[in-house]
Amino acid sequence: MLVSVIIPAYNEEQTIGQVIEAVGSLPIEKQIIVVNDGSTDRTYSVLEELRAPYELTVVQCQKNSGKGFAIRQGLLHVKGEAVVIQDADMELSPTDLVDLLKPFERDDVQVVYGSRFLNGRGNASLHNFIANRLLATYTNLLYGCRITDESTGYKAFSTELITRLNLTCEGFEFCPEVTAKILRAGYHIYEVPVSYFPRTKKEGKKLRFWSDGLFAAWTLLKYRFIPKTELFKSTAHD
Repeated sequence: MLVSVIIPAYNEEQTIGQVIEAVGSLPIEKQIIVVNDGSTDRTYSVLEELRAPYELTVVQCQKNSGKGFAIRQGLLHVKGEAVVIQDADMELSPTDLVDLLKPFERDDVQVVYGSRFLNGRGNASLHNFIANRLLATYTNLLYGCRITDESTGYKAFSTELITRLNLTCEGFEFCPEVTAKILRAGYHIYEVPVSYFPRTKKEGKKLRFWSDGLFAAWTLLKYRFIPKTELFKSTAHD
């Protein structure tokens, strides 16, 4: 199975090379798509150095528009049967990507999340763990599901599904929007445990736990009640 790995990157010169090298060494057939979301550091220079050795598809955004926008741009270039979102910061180990794909061996699996908390708190700080568990519980109550990590950066989809979803996200609301629309459409989210090595704001952490968490909660609530006809892109047959 050819897997398209989308790596959105904004000012990740310190880690983007490690991520690409790690993904590139995985024993799977892959297409690596890196979306440089208007970086102002050396991210683009690193990508240029690695473009040929790893046969990268590099999508260059002229200005920083957000993770959700970058992922949507990357989706325009996928060639694989499955799509994996891989963050560019090494908080999630690329070696876990292989385990993330194993459930797709079953015909009924369309979505797999790599949960940082399936086996407990792990390396997460207490406030990080509590915030994420609250968001997961909120998601479960809204949608009648049972997931442990809604906001994980490791998400995998069948290409047929993710490219049909009507995504409008610009920033970090990609996670709650894609989760909400998948669950609203009646799909089951499978989870596998993944390693988690959180970095600090000083080290480049961009997500703001409480403000972004509240926005995620609002996004999940908003999409809980939209008509199902709005979940997927319209086609010529509609």
